Amino acid sequence: MSTAGRLTDTLYGAGWATAKKLPEPVAVRLGRTLADLVWKRRGKGVLRLEANLARVVPDAGPERLAELSRAGMRSYLRYWMESFRLPAWSEQRIRSGVDVAGLHHLTDGLATGRGVVLALPHLANWDLAGAWVTTELKTPFTTVAERLKPETLYDRFVAYRESLGMEVLPHEGGAAFGTLARRLRAGGLVCLVADRDLSASGVEVQFFGATARMPAGPALLAQQTGALLLPVTLWYDSSPVMRGRVHPPVEVPGSGDRAARTFVMTQALADAFASGIAEHPEDWHMLQRLWLDDLDPAHPRSGATA
Repeated sequence: MSTAGRLTDTLYGAGWATAKKLPEPVAVRLGRTLADLVWKRRGKGVLRLEANLARVVPDAGPERLAELSRAGMRSYLRYWMESFRLPAWSEQRIRSGVDVAGLHHLTDGLATGRGVVLALPHLANWDLAGAWVTTELKTPFTTVAERLKPETLYDRFVAYRESLGMEVLPHEGGAAFGTLARRLRAGGLVCLVADRDLSASGVEVQFFGATARMPAGPALLAQQTGALLLPVTLWYDSSPVMRGRVHPPVEVPGSGDRAARTFVMTQALADAFASGIAEHPEDWHMLQRLWLDDLDPAHPRSGATA
């Protein structure tokens, strides 16, 4: 392992070990302080976040974008502080920390035995939402995780998420798709963060007025297994409680070939994601390039440095 890799793994390990021992008010203040320090440095991640937020809130001037990016970094650090502390939370703390609207879409879908795919963007704390599902609904689920470097860091994330009741599969390779399909055919639950394509072979969709690429997996799984496909959006408010919404099902189109059906369904997911992100842009933790003209160096944008 490289020196940088060892340092990264050590820092994350220290964060998990330290944050979960802090009283909650102290952890909240620490997260906000760290967020403000990172925001003031104006590094690549902050600049990229602002560039992405400029797409979401196109009429925002520089001052408004700065306010949003500062709030965004505070939300992002809240995610990390909560995630570091989640393994030490009681079941009651997890249950009381989440409030979900439209939950009947999920519970009714599971009751049919056909399997359910939950697809969500990088909004608020998707790990907390997962822990709430396994705790409040007593429903295990399967997800995938990007294989991080160094490998020891990836192992930490897998162990952490498995401790919350999740089955975690590595993102790379085709084996994950087959396992997810088997879980769904058995009537199980699959949860996928699906607003950024990691394979470069996703579906091109319109997202806040420009073309972005999102993974085809959720739509393909629903088509191949008959599972219900449900978009989910999350957000924070001023209270310690995270809010969520399960949106109505994305139906499989009755006509068109597989590619056409996949496009229609993935665009529907993108539209549901956009509705939640537009309502709570400060809770969208997208510090990477997303839109195609940001990925193409021939089409530079302000702040496109990350």
